[in-house]
Amino acid sequence: MFIPRRVPPGARWPAADPDVLRPYDELATRMMPRIAAEPIGERLPEVQLERPKAGAEQAPSLARSSGRMAIATLTSRITGFAWKVMLAWVATLGVLYDSFTVANTLPLIINELLLGGVLTSVVVPLLVRSQDDDDGGEAYTQRLLTMAITVLGIGAIVSTAAAPWLTALLMNDTGDANPQLATWFAYLLLPGLLFYGLFAVLSAILNAKQIFGPAQWAPVVNNLVIFATIGAFALVPGDPTIVPTQMSDPQVLVLGIGVLTAMVAQALFLLPPLRRSGFRFQWRWGIDDRLKEFGGLALWILGYVAVSQVGMVINTRVLTAGAAGGPSIYSNAWLLFQLPYGVIGVSLLTALMPRMSRAAADRDYRRLIGDLSYGSRLTTLLLLPVSAVMAVAGTSIGIALFALGRGSVADAERLGEALAVSAFGLLPYALVMLQMRVFYAMKDSRTPTLIMVVMTAVKIPLLYLASSQLSPVNVVLGVMMVNSLVFVVGAVMGQVWLWVKLGNLRSKRVLGVILFTVVASGLGVLAAALVGMLVPDALGPIGQAWVKLFLQGAVGIGVSFGVLLALKVDELAPVKRRITQLLGRA
Repeated sequence: MFIPRRVPPGARWPAADPDVLRPYDELATRMMPRIAAEPIGERLPEVQLERPKAGAEQAPSLARSSGRMAIATLTSRITGFAWKVMLAWVATLGVLYDSFTVANTLPLIINELLLGGVLTSVVVPLLVRSQDDDDGGEAYTQRLLTMAITVLGIGAIVSTAAAPWLTALLMNDTGDANPQLATWFAYLLLPGLLFYGLFAVLSAILNAKQIFGPAQWAPVVNNLVIFATIGAFALVPGDPTIVPTQMSDPQVLVLGIGVLTAMVAQALFLLPPLRRSGFRFQWRWGIDDRLKEFGGLALWILGYVAVSQVGMVINTRVLTAGAAGGPSIYSNAWLLFQLPYGVIGVSLLTALMPRMSRAAADRDYRRLIGDLSYGSRLTTLLLLPVSAVMAVAGTSIGIALFALGRGSVADAERLGEALAVSAFGLLPYALVMLQMRVFYAMKDSRTPTLIMVVMTAVKIPLLYLASSQLSPVNVVLGVMMVNSLVFVVGAVMGQVWLWVKLGNLRSKRVLGVILFTVVASGLGVLAAALVGMLVPDALGPIGQAWVKLFLQGAVGIGVSFGVLLALKVDELAPVKRRITQLLGRA
């Protein structure tokens, strides 16, 4: 018989999913005549209810869950990208922007080294399992949050004091970089480490409770505060061609304090929904058996993060040794690279993680493999056509978005070229992220670390090779391409390792979807390239870039998905039904 899990006092049931409730509705329909005919007081025979099967029957539900989050994620990614573009317009892709970019990276790196990588990878599966406790996992969650705040608070204090050494580690002073300016920004931004980490742990708690919306909308609040900051920065008196020479310079203070305020606002935004979920925080010290388990898993995750950050440090040093603008061009190209994944992949992974964690906890590996296979197929269908169009329209994207205001066409074109040469790595990157979540759902944090060791061992020599063989202006192109090649290596390794652990991964179906999508994307690229040739040069560089961007994007994506719908790919059936319904209503 179906026995509902205990819900802690004050908690709310998650929103009903029609696909989950449908079997129970059918059971009730079958039972009603028997209930009406049975004399009161006599025992009805038990009716066994089968668990809904994994795979196709669950896929529409997963698509709807990730679709709801995609709206918030799309808004977050667009506004996050927009403030980077605005800052490039008012500050140019030069020394000041490079210094701010390096300093803004430091809290992210240290947060990952302390708890960020652990919280986003291991905590959700453990929180899901703790919900089976008598108190619904509240005591475990309180201990975890107490430990996180303590570690992050100490880390913020120590890292702020060590700002000069941290910026020296990231920046190579043989190039056009300005370590002193980056240090000034670091003093203002590193206290935000506490709030970055707090946001991560609060998001994990909400996700484990199947509450996804607030964590998806919180970055929008962050971005809105930064918009106001950039507006104030633009009004501050100063010559954009002169680099600030002291920390008390109004430009440094406005930009640094404004971004720090945005970090605080993002974390605090999650407190009201957490309270509405029924969770009440109180300081709870001590280590129980679950936290010991968390510590064992966390050690391997910390190794994973440490290795990945070594690669990131080398990445930044190679960029700062090149021409001015390299770090900021890389940062914005990487943001554009991640934008499709952030809208599609992150929403899908957020919805998948609790499901995979529950399947792994129940040792239902058939359902776990079903979620992995469906996630891989849906990721391929949605991201491969986008990456193909990015490869064709990359230069137009860079010029259209970054050549306005104080930005230069040459730097914007270099940014677009960096995006184009790395676009092939978008799908492998998304698959690596999905594969890592499967390992963490099985409480295996060792394998992802070993995969990251191999990826970093491949990455570092290639970065130095690119730096030595390319001109300083083109180093950023080589760095972006190296990153994409490393994701290909990681995706292949992850798939082989999962096959060894789980057996049949339904890879034939995934490969079939990849083949169909490659064909469709190739036709989309061909159509986009032909349309781009029709745009006249008389429009000027920026005007021509905008027209190409809209035409190539619309034609390339439209042809790709049109071919996929014509091929009747099963995973797009819900989309096709929805379009048909909308057209019918129209």
